[in-house]
Amino acid sequence: MSQTQIGIKQNILQFTLLVFINLFVGFMVGLERTVLPIVGEEHFGLASASATLSFIVSFGFSKAAMNFFAGGLADRFGRREVLLVGWAIGLLVPILVIFAHAWWVIVFANILLGINQGLTWSMTLNMKIDLAKSNQRGVAVGFNEFAGYIGVGLMASISGFVASQTSIRPEPFLLGIGIVVIGFILSLFAKDTEKHVQSQSEQHNGEENEKIDAKEVFKKTTWKDFNLSTLTFAGLSTNLKDGMAWGLFPVFLAAGGLSVGQIGIVVAAYPLAWGFFQLFTGIYSDRIGRKGLIVSGMIVQALALWMFLLVDTYALWLAAAIILGIGTAMVYPTIIAGVGDASHPKWRATSLGYYRFWRDSGYAFGALFAGLFTDLLNVDWAIGLVAILPLLAGLRAIRMKETMK
Repeated sequence: MSQTQIGIKQNILQFTLLVFINLFVGFMVGLERTVLPIVGEEHFGLASASATLSFIVSFGFSKAAMNFFAGGLADRFGRREVLLVGWAIGLLVPILVIFAHAWWVIVFANILLGINQGLTWSMTLNMKIDLAKSNQRGVAVGFNEFAGYIGVGLMASISGFVASQTSIRPEPFLLGIGIVVIGFILSLFAKDTEKHVQSQSEQHNGEENEKIDAKEVFKKTTWKDFNLSTLTFAGLSTNLKDGMAWGLFPVFLAAGGLSVGQIGIVVAAYPLAWGFFQLFTGIYSDRIGRKGLIVSGMIVQALALWMFLLVDTYALWLAAAIILGIGTAMVYPTIIAGVGDASHPKWRATSLGYYRFWRDSGYAFGALFAGLFTDLLNVDWAIGLVAILPLLAGLRAIRMKETMK
């Protein structure tokens, strides 16, 4: 029997380090959040919404694909090694954006950003879950996503401020080089969690579903297991909405007459609220269960998107962004904890990888739908139609069983 200790308190130094590392992982996405859609219009003259949002499509599909393989890579090479490779790839992203002479270079940079996020975010998440006890998964995920999306929000605001004081390129992206260097150095001090996984597996010996293959895990996560497939659909819907928001909110708010600085604040308020409140929703889900938060959180997201269309002032758009962030916070760590609940330790990382594959495909599908609807109709219709999907996911989740044991 392994003597490795399981629990957040027992591994507090490593857990805290991983939280801090994921703050920098989030910084990488926040760097682009406010500025890059405007770069597409002003520096490269992109008039089509579909063309402008192509960088999110490339990011979403590459991150989703990397999530698909991340669990297997971690099992084969170790979580820490995969984390370091993710940071090394991330260094190319700000450099390519700074020197891009054509839009396809930006698109390629975001393929690399997706790989960076798929490797780094996946590993910090899996390592925290490995360290935590079964009744601490909501806390572990909550801290991980709190740090990541606080990072997204802070850097979205900072990059918007830098752009308003200097120019939209290259100054905001110079920050990215420093982010990668610091993230890589911090990750050198992280320890692999293979022994913690083995210890948890020993506690589950005798379970019938311990040794199912990866193909079966994919089927269970995607459609065969109602709980897992419902969680997967909710995650995909959440990120589909986020892919739309990432690409269209800056354009929508600019058309509403807001300055770049004001746009940066509204765009940042959404992931900041998302990051801050999921620290509490993750903990809360460990106490009351996952289902109620998921159902209500999906519906809140849909209502917040429709609120954006019904108001026309800076203050009310800011309020709608905060409500949208709260709705997302209600579901984001809760869904991941639910997938962890419903998965055996032997195939939990694989199931989480497949879940995150579908969830992060939502970025790409959201950008594709948003661009298509905007080009065919307008921005308002695009936002309104995309809001239907999280509503449907929330209604579907009413039928799922509580996953927390």
